[in-house]
Amino acid sequence: MRSRSVRAALAAVAGLFTLVLGAGSVLALGEGTTTFTLDNGMQVVVIPDHRAPVVTHMVWYRVGAADEPRGQSGVAHFLEHLMFKGTEKIAPGEFSRIVARHGGQDNAFTSQDYTGYFQRIAKDRLPLVMEMEADRMSNLQLSDEHVLPERDVVIEERRSRVDNEPASRFGEQLDATFYLSHPYGQPVIGWMHEIEALDREKAIAFYERYYTPNNAILIVAGDVTEQEIRPLAERIYGQIPVRAEVAPRQRPKEPPHEAAQRLTLKDPRVTTPLLRRQYIVPSYSTAEPGEAEALDLLGHILGGGTTSRLYRELVVEDQIASYAAAWYAGDYLDSGTFNFYAGALEDSTLEDVEARMDAVIADVLQNGVTEEEVELAKNSLIADTIYAVDSQARLARIFGVALTSGQTVEDVQTWPDRMERVTKDQIEDVARRYLDIRYSITGHLVGDEAEKSGNDQ
Repeated sequence: MRSRSVRAALAAVAGLFTLVLGAGSVLALGEGTTTFTLDNGMQVVVIPDHRAPVVTHMVWYRVGAADEPRGQSGVAHFLEHLMFKGTEKIAPGEFSRIVARHGGQDNAFTSQDYTGYFQRIAKDRLPLVMEMEADRMSNLQLSDEHVLPERDVVIEERRSRVDNEPASRFGEQLDATFYLSHPYGQPVIGWMHEIEALDREKAIAFYERYYTPNNAILIVAGDVTEQEIRPLAERIYGQIPVRAEVAPRQRPKEPPHEAAQRLTLKDPRVTTPLLRRQYIVPSYSTAEPGEAEALDLLGHILGGGTTSRLYRELVVEDQIASYAAAWYAGDYLDSGTFNFYAGALEDSTLEDVEARMDAVIADVLQNGVTEEEVELAKNSLIADTIYAVDSQARLARIFGVALTSGQTVEDVQTWPDRMERVTKDQIEDVARRYLDIRYSITGHLVGDEAEKSGNDQ
């Protein structure tokens, strides 16, 4: 939910926000946000922001790559593309052109747990985009004339963004090796041979099963109130019939990880060798109370910017890495990950970097963290919350990710207060419980001349 790059930028001004907030007081995230459910099961979330007559309109579906039928990896992302191929009312390709003609912007995105569509537009054009989005929720028309060329577009997207990018291939191989059973191990864009086998029938079957109002969330943020949105939502979305009963998502459960994994990917285009490690940990939706917040703070202390332990010791003091960071990725329906990465300088090896990183982790496990580090991490993350409140589109996205990943509106709103209550002992406890090498995978991305480490891929 919270951007790690923004966190790093905010570290230097964290003290300022402590003064703004006052001792023991934090802002509510999305204050004034309300939610209700239409008769057909579609959830509606309204986030008021009256600073300008602009709205962000989003429709989120509780389905992503981890929900795809076995052997059809990439179909969720493929359908995202096909949703722009028209209905009886709107010709293929016209959806975005209509939004642009009315001064708006639109796009879509797919992840492991959700698929989302959004428009940002003037308030008086909101009924227009609501009508258009509702139309393609229930009336998508697909023909091979449009489906097969779009499949070629996705194939080329995979070639350019994954196959031709060493770091992307590396991340894909890391996840595929790491997950023993859970579908988080398959790429959102899909494996090439399975993308090539996607067709109209598979896309329509996925659409009919998941693109139904009782599996969707409408989020409207901007110069609106619930009193304005409720009748619009009931008239436009509330009349869409339920096409499928959506059962709770039943995914293969990940078995316990009992042995550390390693891999090495060699690519002649790599100029800066890269080290990555990730541990399997609970997500915000599966963690015990306080655990996820403690993991978030631990990630910031270890690697959240230039004042973090990793950056200070590997980059500034030892000068063996060009960059180093750590973060907690907890915004998933099922398990989350705790992540480290670093790039080796020319005179250093990844073995040097890994050994130093392990020493930093071992020091935290043995000696813990300081109260000062905890306070600085809280201040920085709460400062990030203030920036989130200031961005209408970002705030809407925070709620969308949370609601499609097993959390509630109240969970989002109370996050700052829960973060304030995390103790030093809780952070040390999650570090010792989850930063166990048996629960991890370590990967090296190297050029042809780099010395070997782990299993060549």
